[in-house]
Amino acid sequence: MRGTITERCEAKGLRMTGQRRVIAQVLEVSDDHPDAEELHARASHRDPGISLATVYRTVRLLEEEGILEKLEFGDGRARYEDAERAHHDHLIDLETGDVIEFVDPEIEALQERIARKLGYELRGHRMELYGVPIGKDKNG
Repeated sequence: MRGTITERCEAKGLRMTGQRRVIAQVLEVSDDHPDAEELHARASHRDPGISLATVYRTVRLLEEEGILEKLEFGDGRARYEDAERAHHDHLIDLETGDVIEFVDPEIEALQERIARKLGYELRGHRMELYGVPIGKDKNG
């Protein structure tokens, strides 16, 4: 099912209140991996009446419906991205928390070969790499 987050919500018959629509629109234009607090800050610029609780309820609903994907990178923050985004993997900078998306055809092919070697047809995967910048001086 393609389309915007809002369109997919409507196609699933979800009630789209004005505040849910604002949250969906904020997610649609996000090119990062916002957590609920970041979503709340962005949505509040469009509608100051949106509460953090509304954001949490909305992202939980959208996750349950398969519209959003919840990502946890070990920093205690649940982040979200559109479940329909093109496949990619993540590299997480342990110093800054930045999340870098990447696609590497060699890694994709290797995963397929490993699955076949073990007798499986690969239907999906998630890869997260954690690192620090090379050559960065730890003392400043």
